[in-house]
Amino acid sequence: MTQAPQQLLRELMPRVLGAVVRRYGDFSAAEDAVQEALLIAATQWPTAGVPDNPRAWLIQVAARRITDHMRAESARRRRETTLVAETPEDELLLPPPDSGHEPEKDDTLLLLFMCCHPALSKTSAIALTLRAVAGLTTAEIASAFLVPEATMAQRISRAKQLIKKSGVGFVMPTESERDERLAAVLHVLYLIFNEGYAASAGDSLQRVDLSSEAIRLARAVARLLPDDGEAVGLLALMLLTDARRQARSGADGELIALDEQDRTLWNRQAIEEGVTLVSRALAQGAVGAYQLQAAIAACHDEAASTEATDWPQILALYDLLQRMSQNPMLTLNRAVAVAMVHGPRAGLELLESLDADARLAQHHRLAAVRGHLYEKVGDHLTAIAYFQAAAERTSSVPERNYLLLKAARLRERAS
Repeated sequence: MTQAPQQLLRELMPRVLGAVVRRYGDFSAAEDAVQEALLIAATQWPTAGVPDNPRAWLIQVAARRITDHMRAESARRRRETTLVAETPEDELLLPPPDSGHEPEKDDTLLLLFMCCHPALSKTSAIALTLRAVAGLTTAEIASAFLVPEATMAQRISRAKQLIKKSGVGFVMPTESERDERLAAVLHVLYLIFNEGYAASAGDSLQRVDLSSEAIRLARAVARLLPDDGEAVGLLALMLLTDARRQARSGADGELIALDEQDRTLWNRQAIEEGVTLVSRALAQGAVGAYQLQAAIAACHDEAASTEATDWPQILALYDLLQRMSQNPMLTLNRAVAVAMVHGPRAGLELLESLDADARLAQHHRLAAVRGHLYEKVGDHLTAIAYFQAAAERTSSVPERNYLLLKAARLRERAS
């Protein structure tokens, strides 16, 4: 195994959880058992080495934990019939961890649809799936939803309880059930990709394991629903965005802004595929938010430079998006397009509406965009103040370093 144990564990987690849920049918108990198995692996593998079949090893350890729990519950409650009692002993014993007998079945897509169960609110379903499928921390999920961590912890806990009470089976939903859950599934994949492409916290700018997994699952959903414009549009958006990944950071992992990137490093194959997909999606009829975002990404990717970018077209696409959603992040991005078309002061005026939005008023991105626009206006002292404020608010080390460097450079020019 060439992968670091921690990275491998993150990648295996949803596949192991899916296998254990499929075997035992209890999502909450399976998640607890898998978390125990992951902790044991994180302790043992760095010194003992990664097993030849790490997935089977984790499934075996998790199965033993959940079986022990079931037997303990059976004895405590004095039940006459339990899942363990009804199951023949030989079926409870998994093959040795390196035997390869555990089938390499990927249950991640099933797990994705199961977590997005209609018994849950859309927000709770998405939060639960981000934990189960992406392995994000509660803090990371809270950041994505712009809510306090304690609030998100309560949502996830309630979602687990509702899943357990619903008794939902670990099977692919029917066509009607699938359609009912699809919006939540796509939103989950969108958030997983975003966290991978621009990590909300830590020393790394990107978490390629997350963005790659999101693309893999988006491909699976698009294959399952090739005529769904939004499923295809989301895959296109991911490919067009991820195409810039190599140019987004320097040799030391530092952030490189879009207008400073070496566009020859962009992945032309991914761009071509993304453009083909979004063109196909837009031709299918009803236009959705992911298709429009993919079209915006295509405008950036097909331009030779920031100056050559079709900003009026991008602004028109943002105008269409704003009719569909009042998301404050959308308004923030639209303000940049407004500034590029009508001047930085027009962009700054649009940002004033976000000061009253509790979700974004203290967010580092709002301060960073203000700093960027004040720099374009020529008010360097105000720009410095906003860049410093943004640096204090972000939990991402590369973003913080980039913002502080911007402030330092402006300070030199102002002195």
